[in-house]
Amino acid sequence: MKQTNVRQFFQKFPTDEACLEHLFNVRFGQGHVCPKCERAAKWYRLTNEQAFSCQWCGHHIHPMVGSIFEKSRTPLQLWFYAIFLFTTSKHGVSGKELQRQLGVTYKTAWRMARLIREHMAEIDGDAPIGDECEIVQVDETYMGGRKPGTHGRRPHKTAIMAMVERGGEPIVKVIPNASRVTLHGEMEKAVAKGTQIHADQWRSYNGLDQLGHDLKRINKDRDGYVGPNGETVNAVENFWRHLKCSIQGTHTSVSPKYLETYAKEFEYRFNRRMRPETMLDELLSRFPEMDA
Repeated sequence: MKQTNVRQFFQKFPTDEACLEHLFNVRFGQGHVCPKCERAAKWYRLTNEQAFSCQWCGHHIHPMVGSIFEKSRTPLQLWFYAIFLFTTSKHGVSGKELQRQLGVTYKTAWRMARLIREHMAEIDGDAPIGDECEIVQVDETYMGGRKPGTHGRRPHKTAIMAMVERGGEPIVKVIPNASRVTLHGEMEKAVAKGTQIHADQWRSYNGLDQLGHDLKRINKDRDGYVGPNGETVNAVENFWRHLKCSIQGTHTSVSPKYLETYAKEFEYRFNRRMRPETMLDELLSRFPEMDA
């Protein structure tokens, strides 16, 4: 099937009213059990507020409460279109691009982009990966421009590490440094004990076997991309390549303060190999239920 284009998007969401209706349907839907009377209900749109009413007791559900749209003065259709742009772009959307596309101020566009990225990160989560039957590749890299007041290995860059499960999901973390204490600490939180770990020769990975992991090392200078027993960090290095191309191509550079948010957005994209309209509905539906 063909990807949804801009014309099809505005045919589906021509007004704020259509967007509100769709938001209610993906978050709750007809037949949703009323939290007050606890009965499956048909819900009726109220004309005097952005809410739907239970057929039995008249309890109101406000679809935007608990979402990134709550208390926003930006039209809901523009929010939907911003999310549509995020889901149809391979490398993300910059604040300036949102400003041009939506006709809003840069401050508004930047805030919308930040909230969308944070929402993507919340949905993706950081559930532990790996087990005794799995392989997790781990690597660290450095991104960004000069970072004042730092010393040591590549002081002008921001350290970031990734743990990628074979055929599965990555976990990305911005870290203060690439020391043994830091890398081991992140591994203990993110990777199940007993997992086979593939890592390069960076000395900070020494001792991971003492934490209960099956550590395998790859010497790329000697063995190339794959070691004699199948050791490799190709998947995590491929992830780095795409992440760096995405940030450099779309945003040019990202400050250390927000780097993890941008990396988490890319992590979400990497983990969600789905059609844009499916991703759009997932983003619209995955808000906590906070009925007013």
